[in-house]
Amino acid sequence: MTTISAPSPVQADGTASEPVRLFRTGPVAVIEIDNPPVNATSQAVRAGLLEAIREVDLDPEIEAAVIACAGRTFVAGADIREFGQPPREPHLPDVINAIEDCSKPVVAALHGTALGGGCEIALACHGRVVDAKASFGLPEVKLGLVPGAGGTQRLPRLVGTEVAIDLVSSGRNVKAAEALHLGLADRISTGDLRADAMDLAREMIGKPLRRTGDLPATRMGAEVAAAKLGEIRRKARGAEAPVRAAELAMLAADVPLNEGMARERETFLELRSSEQSAALRHAFFAEREVTRVPGLDNVEPRPVQKVGVIGAGTMGSGIAVAFADAGFDVKVVETNEQALAAGRARVADIYDKQVASGRLTDATRNERLSSISYDVGLATLSDRDLVIEAVFEDMEVKRTLFRDLDGILPPGTVLATNTSYLDVGAIADATARPTDVVGLHFFSPANIMKLLEIVKTDTTAPDVVATGLAVAKRLRKVPVVCRVCDGFVGNRILSRYRQQAEYLIEEGALPHEVDAAMEAFGFPMGPFAVSDLAGLDISWARRKRLAPTRDPRERYVDVADRLCEAGRFGRKTGAGWYRYEGGKRIPDPFVTELVEGASRRRGLTRRPISADEIQARIRAAIVNEASKILDEHIVERPLDVDVVMMHGYGYPAWRGGPLFEADRVGLQAILDKVTERAAQDGPGWEPAAGLVSRASSGARFYS
Repeated sequence: MTTISAPSPVQADGTASEPVRLFRTGPVAVIEIDNPPVNATSQAVRAGLLEAIREVDLDPEIEAAVIACAGRTFVAGADIREFGQPPREPHLPDVINAIEDCSKPVVAALHGTALGGGCEIALACHGRVVDAKASFGLPEVKLGLVPGAGGTQRLPRLVGTEVAIDLVSSGRNVKAAEALHLGLADRISTGDLRADAMDLAREMIGKPLRRTGDLPATRMGAEVAAAKLGEIRRKARGAEAPVRAAELAMLAADVPLNEGMARERETFLELRSSEQSAALRHAFFAEREVTRVPGLDNVEPRPVQKVGVIGAGTMGSGIAVAFADAGFDVKVVETNEQALAAGRARVADIYDKQVASGRLTDATRNERLSSISYDVGLATLSDRDLVIEAVFEDMEVKRTLFRDLDGILPPGTVLATNTSYLDVGAIADATARPTDVVGLHFFSPANIMKLLEIVKTDTTAPDVVATGLAVAKRLRKVPVVCRVCDGFVGNRILSRYRQQAEYLIEEGALPHEVDAAMEAFGFPMGPFAVSDLAGLDISWARRKRLAPTRDPRERYVDVADRLCEAGRFGRKTGAGWYRYEGGKRIPDPFVTELVEGASRRRGLTRRPISADEIQARIRAAIVNEASKILDEHIVERPLDVDVVMMHGYGYPAWRGGPLFEADRVGLQAILDKVTERAAQDGPGWEPAAGLVSRASSGARFYS
């Protein structure tokens, strides 16, 4: 075996100095990309790949080639570190064109993930053999981009325009079996991936090559295309890239490959310098950086495999499913057989719906159900490594529960509370082991929502926090570590901007108008629709708990209380801020009467309120409260707040989170809105000191 570049010593950063190597193995050569950790298409990879393809084309002893990757994955995308830098030749489209134009068969051998540029490399090859666990994807829209090396033009030619539109506009991954069905893969390897790819390459020697760029793409009718773009635009909620990617995929049916690629490249470069792409790149890095908590670098987590969940209600059932899905041994306990049976039914229903939708097989459902056991009484939890309570949101109930657990659980067991608002430190003080106590605040539905707030008290042991992070990683959650305050990060901010939403309806807006404005801003649901989904009784209980300490000068809107007094707790009762019929929310004259009555009691003359004012005031409330959270060191970094709001509350990722956006737009404009409202709304709405100091000094959150 000879090579163009023999394997080179590994550099200090862990990458090979020659990341592409050509191995001659008879008539079929192997081009190996070796650029840890994910074989990204850096300039060195592009140059090496182009050199290798040219060598294959020119060498008379080579009759075909296989492109494969070392390590754990095929090429998993571009080198994001090169974003914002001047582009360096060779450009990826030129490399990919050279692969497709090669006079000899080139087959891709894919394992792991072929993402972005990796998928585009595979599309340009004349054949594709995939490992059974491999997947394809063009996720550029998640970074505010479109594919930039022919993905939107070759994919429609290979799998059809409609399928291509779905893939490029959603950025979703396609697993091996689906890829084979769609025609994206030619074969699934049953043994040695490279050997199977070399076999396909040998079969192609001497035969006409099937070049993807030469294939025709199916044209969609004008009405069908317009409807499809409208649907994508609605789902995108203001994000530009999904719509632009879909338009490019449609274009493939109307223009030659080179013209389509030129349009694609132009769009890619335009979006790469956009505010939305900058925000989405921030979101991408923030999601990864948030797990790197200062002070925990060398702290080992405690081992966790056996998990106990106390409470089998909606939240407890969802938590149990989340752990079962991640391969934990789960035990759910309740106070009586009736409650336990109801919880078992809830868990079964979650899995049955996943099977019915095709997201889960019968075998997988049965396997996960078998990992969950059920029992009555706390004594059955004596062998658990981690116990999470998901009982009623009442301080004394939780303190009594934790006190009882002291005599049951062995030393070292982590005790977690799923409280949404309560003081985790006060709960921990009820035990003889406060160092073992941590808040694990899941968001509903717990088996679906990605955010997990890990709440540490002044006494929580570092290895308990590290355990929370390790568990979150295994659950595939996005964890944010914070300190104790009422509502922690997310619910504290939610309470403040929901309060501002209530001020708005008291002054002249109606709930559906506020929701429409915030949905136009990019939220999937407005604050009143979210309240109905969560249940109005939850926040009602909190308001009653806080009532004795509320400042009498504080402006207080009582419409939500009156809804609860009328038994309107949201979707679960068929009525809340809206009336629900057939699953649809409908504005209700009953609510309008309550709102108008609140205005009269306040002595306010109702006035029309624009969507711009609604958005500005709610956004100001979010940023102001987030700044207070930073000032109080509830979290240490602005990115912690951004991650909470994006993953737990639907803040549009294409805006980068509230503090990132505030930094880009300018803090002073938001500060002015806060100051304007402070005089009208009284205590609780004063500007955050940190926001004042940062804005006035010209410093920025992300400087």
